[in-house]
Amino acid sequence: MSEAISYEDAWARIDKFDPPAIFDELRKGRPLARMVYPDGHVGWIATSHELVRQVLGDPRFSHDMQIGHCPVTIGGSPIPQFPAEPGMFIHMDPPDQARYRRLLTKEFTVRGVSQLAPAVEAVAAEQIAEMRAQGNTADFLETFAQPLILKVLAPLIGLDYSQRDRFAEAPAVTHDPSIDLQTLMDTMQPVVEFVHETLARKKSTPGDDIISRLIKTGELSDEELANFTLLLLFAGYETTEGALATGTFALLHHTEQLAALRGDLTKIDDAVEEILRYVTVNQYMIFRTALEDVELGGESVRKGETVTVSLPAANRDPAKFDCPAQLDLDPSSAGHPFVKINRTCSTGVKQSRTPGHRTVPGFRSAPVGPGRRSWFRQSRTSDLRSPGLDRDTTGHVAFGYGVHQCMGQNLARLVLRIGLRSLLDAFPDLRLAVPADEIPLRTKQNVFSVKSLPVSWQPLLPHAATATGSHRSGCSRRPNTRQARKPTSIRSS
Repeated sequence: MSEAISYEDAWARIDKFDPPAIFDELRKGRPLARMVYPDGHVGWIATSHELVRQVLGDPRFSHDMQIGHCPVTIGGSPIPQFPAEPGMFIHMDPPDQARYRRLLTKEFTVRGVSQLAPAVEAVAAEQIAEMRAQGNTADFLETFAQPLILKVLAPLIGLDYSQRDRFAEAPAVTHDPSIDLQTLMDTMQPVVEFVHETLARKKSTPGDDIISRLIKTGELSDEELANFTLLLLFAGYETTEGALATGTFALLHHTEQLAALRGDLTKIDDAVEEILRYVTVNQYMIFRTALEDVELGGESVRKGETVTVSLPAANRDPAKFDCPAQLDLDPSSAGHPFVKINRTCSTGVKQSRTPGHRTVPGFRSAPVGPGRRSWFRQSRTSDLRSPGLDRDTTGHVAFGYGVHQCMGQNLARLVLRIGLRSLLDAFPDLRLAVPADEIPLRTKQNVFSVKSLPVSWQPLLPHAATATGSHRSGCSRRPNTRQARKPTSIRSS
């Protein structure tokens, strides 16, 4: 058996965008490698895209914390095994997990989330005005990313944003491995009290929010309702904040990619997917435990052994993504699912990764076999009419995979799309206010992000202030004449 790595090796991130270098080494030779966990358990870590999806999609692997081994510590000590609290379904397996999740699924459908767009746009405009009020420099994290997400998420859940000082800091604390257990408990106690106060108020005065609708079902106890509320807040806030902050950091650092996106903001949806793949902020706490012996990646995983899956490593797998270490937002070439353009990565190696395709020098590769005729037919029509990103971003695992895949991903995408587009519309010259290497990072927290992100811009001329945000330079927007559904308002509860 090959020598096991330490959990600290997988925790040794130092770069502002790249996961630990050991993941590249493991993926090449040992995509499923032995790893020693903080409690001494000798389990596994998966670093390839294929194996990560296999583990997350296989019901023979459990997310039950009573049998799992955490790959991180808290306050320097191993996290003990514990049973899931009622309603905390993130640590449950089907059918219990499915029963709880069903109650929330309708809250985060594509159609339902899309109705929030006007309200999200209004909040983004508020935060842009706040940035401008500070002159020509601001901390993007503090002035835009954090308030935007919390102003959207809190009232959607049913939490009073005006009382955010009672709960807003807790998610970051729970994801910080340097915090000791007592500090964590001291932080959580007032949050739990606030949630129960909110539940009592919603029972007597329901609103247009998730908590009120859950209470109306009559299917959940107070403890279950409280844990649902905490789960929605903790899972939704810091992850979306991290993605928006680090995604903006990546854009401002990769100025050529920022210019490519500015050149065609109609490609913002594809850009968001590529940014999610590139930054992948969920770093360490994704793991499953075998319920029986499982053959995986040529290895035998025994019952009771825990497999940590690295989402950042999977999203940098060259077997799935061309030149995965590069952020690629170039909208100049076609984005058909079959399309892979031969190009040279920073390593100097040409890559064409789509299996079953024959490469024509200097041209896009084409499929070999029965699908060849339909591919050429599609290439002549929709593919050439709808140029997209150079990279096919489908299949990334930034939101996980399988039954525990992030149920709030549609909302996260909406906030990222509107947030980024609003910024680029409002600040044509937005830039980092300090060198990229001076941006402080949260490298060891479970959710990767920045501690602050100073940005600057050219102050708006007085006579141009009233026109800000309504037009992009040199082009006007046509009004949308289609019938729209009444949007759900975002307001304090």
